[in-house]
Amino acid sequence: MQKKEMQRKEMQRREMQRKRRRQRRRRNNIAKFLICAVPAVVIILVVVGISKAIGGKDHKKTEVASGNEIQVKNTSSFMQDIMHYIEEAFPKTNPPASTGDEKSTFTLADLDNPDGFDERPTENGIVLQNQQIDLNGLDTTGLDWGQGGDKDQWNRPAGCLQYQEKYGKYNAYFISDEPEKKVIYLTIDEGYEYGCSPRILDTLKEKNVHAVFFVTKSFAEQNPDLVKRMIEEGHEVGNHSVTHPSAGLPSQSIEQQTNEIVGNHNYIKEQFGYDMHLFRYPAGKFSEQSVALINNLNYKSVFWSFAYLDYDVNNQPDPTESLQKIMSCLHPGALYLLHAESETNTQILGDFIDQARAQGYEFKLFQ
Repeated sequence: MQKKEMQRKEMQRREMQRKRRRQRRRRNNIAKFLICAVPAVVIILVVVGISKAIGGKDHKKTEVASGNEIQVKNTSSFMQDIMHYIEEAFPKTNPPASTGDEKSTFTLADLDNPDGFDERPTENGIVLQNQQIDLNGLDTTGLDWGQGGDKDQWNRPAGCLQYQEKYGKYNAYFISDEPEKKVIYLTIDEGYEYGCSPRILDTLKEKNVHAVFFVTKSFAEQNPDLVKRMIEEGHEVGNHSVTHPSAGLPSQSIEQQTNEIVGNHNYIKEQFGYDMHLFRYPAGKFSEQSVALINNLNYKSVFWSFAYLDYDVNNQPDPTESLQKIMSCLHPGALYLLHAESETNTQILGDFIDQARAQGYEFKLFQ
């Protein structure tokens, strides 16, 4: 109890530090804006007054002084010159990577998360308070999720957008619908350990990328050090059920489905002091009633907008072809699903991150 209280106080202290830093950044930005804006406004007002006094907007006038003809430009053209001068006098600058009380140096991680991954306020997980939904009358038909092959103009799977619209009200996520933002959310499923997870974690640490690791109870029981490392290195740990039923949650009663989620949740909470709030369906099998149930258990259901056949350890795809496939499917708001038992994924993960960033994509942590 004393340890938890200390952890709680430490989280509060960090949150206060973050708030103070954000406030300082806002004050600095406002001050910079005023320093640049006030002279610009004064110049504009003076110019408008002069041009009106000279005789009119959008008309060319001429004056003769000492035998020389002086052409006065129309107001709109003159204003463009003034704005050009202002831009040169007050060039845009990028905000500093850190404030005065931050000692960390700027890294690639800052490109993906300006607030810094090391200050993520989820060391002990996140607790949701979802609005409860009446399960009576909801469709219990089992559905097999797959992103499909049809794409829109942003290369986004059309099926993801359709399902997001249909099931988003249940806190279910198939894609992040923000076509203007080139963001990738990396998620990794952990059903059992095949010797790849430590190397995947090494790569993510090297590249300053954080992911959601969806773990089953058996994985957590057999690999406590890996789960602890995921938490300590700033990743999210998600719920992948107790038994990973191959027939899917909809094949079970509501009580059984509840036990699949709550049983794993309680185990992770008891062993690691961590509250999970993200759930991934075993085999991607779900129903309308099941996503509503997950919502009522204060979880988000996280599906995917990209996945491929990477989970058969005895028939791993070619690394070069797999990397090409992954890159060809890049799209804004992508939820990437990779399996951690894949040797291919382990080999190409670093190259995938580098090449995606080279195309302007950012990796962010789905929460």
